[in-house]
Amino acid sequence: MCREEILSEQTYDYITDVSVDTLQGLLPILCHEEVDNIYSIVYLDGRGLPGFESAAFEYQGIPKLYGLMQIEGDSPVLPPGYLQPPFDPAALIACGISQIQGPPLKLTGFGTMICFIDTGIDYTNPVFRDEMGNTRIAAIWDQTIQEGNPPEGFLYGTEYTRDQINRALRAEDPRSIVPSVDEIGHGTALASVACGSSAYASSYENYLGEDDILPNGNKDIAKKFSDAIPAGFRGAAPDAEIVVVKLKDAKQNLKDYYQVPREVLAFQENDIMLAVKYCERFVRIFQRPVVICIGMGTSFGDHSGTSPLSVYLNNAAVSRNRAVVVCGGNEGNSAHHYRGSFSTGDTDSGLPDGSLISNARDVEIRVADGNSGFYMELWGQRTNVINVSIRSPGGEVIPPIPLGLKQSITFGFIYERTQLTIYSTLVEPSSGDELISFRFEDPTPGIWTIRVIGQTNAEKGIFDLWLPLGQFQSAPVYFLSPSPEITLTEPGMAPDVITVSAYQTSNSGFYIDSGRGFSRTGLPRPDITAPGVDIFTVYGKQSGSGFAAALTSGAVAQFFQWAVVEGNNYFADSRVIKSYLIRGAKRNTNINYPSREWGYGRLDMEGVFASIRV
Repeated sequence: MCREEILSEQTYDYITDVSVDTLQGLLPILCHEEVDNIYSIVYLDGRGLPGFESAAFEYQGIPKLYGLMQIEGDSPVLPPGYLQPPFDPAALIACGISQIQGPPLKLTGFGTMICFIDTGIDYTNPVFRDEMGNTRIAAIWDQTIQEGNPPEGFLYGTEYTRDQINRALRAEDPRSIVPSVDEIGHGTALASVACGSSAYASSYENYLGEDDILPNGNKDIAKKFSDAIPAGFRGAAPDAEIVVVKLKDAKQNLKDYYQVPREVLAFQENDIMLAVKYCERFVRIFQRPVVICIGMGTSFGDHSGTSPLSVYLNNAAVSRNRAVVVCGGNEGNSAHHYRGSFSTGDTDSGLPDGSLISNARDVEIRVADGNSGFYMELWGQRTNVINVSIRSPGGEVIPPIPLGLKQSITFGFIYERTQLTIYSTLVEPSSGDELISFRFEDPTPGIWTIRVIGQTNAEKGIFDLWLPLGQFQSAPVYFLSPSPEITLTEPGMAPDVITVSAYQTSNSGFYIDSGRGFSRTGLPRPDITAPGVDIFTVYGKQSGSGFAAALTSGAVAQFFQWAVVEGNNYFADSRVIKSYLIRGAKRNTNINYPSREWGYGRLDMEGVFASIRV
């Protein structure tokens, strides 16, 4: 019963840190799932509630939407008969990963586990098998399949175990046993970078004729498998075990709220939180550490690490034998962030009476033709109180709006079809700062002007606005005077996770699209930078900060092998590993660290162990 209610479009998903017992009777709760001792997910009967755009809901309770951090145009589909060129280990060498895979350290991720929360995995691909042809995947939780049993303690999706996957690999029709498929390919590509191995594909000749290992004992299939990947392909931690969570697509009611087009793939914050909970169950303290790899992000939120997912990941990151690696996103060159401070003196209000307003700043937004709507957030500082005025491309003006403690106001324009809903809360509980969000429906193409007005004497009060990820827009929307800083996506602002930005191996230059720090409150982020351009995957070369996170996840598994599996530091967690990564990072003398682009330097695992030896 709960499964149907959780999946229903009539149900609202809501994240809360209030006990479910307390909420019973106040909200129409249909079902609930406990995440940890702080957060729960409650599923509400939406038929008795107003929309998310009303002031009835706390901002942090509405699940944010996350997108994949790969560059648009990269495709997992290879032409028929395509043979990839020999594997190029340049990225692994640049990170010092290859150097410690061999003697004397021999760190290949043995005894560790990497969990990928993404689009799933192609479990039939040979790079995820050991030399005997058995899977290295311990489990798959596919949130999109409802015909099987969910993991114990969870209410939806289907779990597939290692035994089921191995049976599927030996079957004539693997999908009849384990029907989980990675249609997008992003999760498969990340996993191949972090922990792929050509051990099975390159040694298939040793097993020709062994029907219990090769698919149906078919030599041609084995040969096809070996040709399907680059010769000598390997990931950073080729002996690590794998856990996969395939996330389900976001509900339409959330896509509608955030103005995300129906056909765009997006993932809900609460589904990711439950996926992290699932990954954590595979930890065996002092025996089997787990790395959680997240190659997705969002531009929503206060960019200071206070969202429920960020807080939950932070708690996981400081737990023994766990590490959380997240990418910094690809928003650095998108013109989706604006930072301003209030001017001194009087400013023309733009109103018909010619009145003046002190401490105002105009923010111009270009909306392209064909945009069906977009969502935007403005975050102020607690030293100031902000009001806003809006001018449309046609010249209609919404005068300064007196925003209260918490309210939602909807405006219709007389000469334009645009409908604008403004939600404000003077003190957003998690951050303590002022939040004003804007929902534009059917916006008129052209230049929209948001006049941001400071109401107190904090003349230099700083404020930030963020537009949605590029893939969440039906047509381009961008600031005319953007700031490339503070463009790291969440949950990369969580202080104790390992946040990774991206650079280009070929020239050691910072990747122009990579997100940049610091956090909105000045916390140094990212932590480290890793290769993220033209990275070898099982689907060819791909780019994006997600692949930098995948490489780093494999490197962290290498360190976990040395620290926990081999007994050199049984108590390692994200904070411990982050400190070692920072100590061993490559740094240039002409860059001040921590840097908004480079963090504390470029990932160098060889340097990490050199720093230990000193």
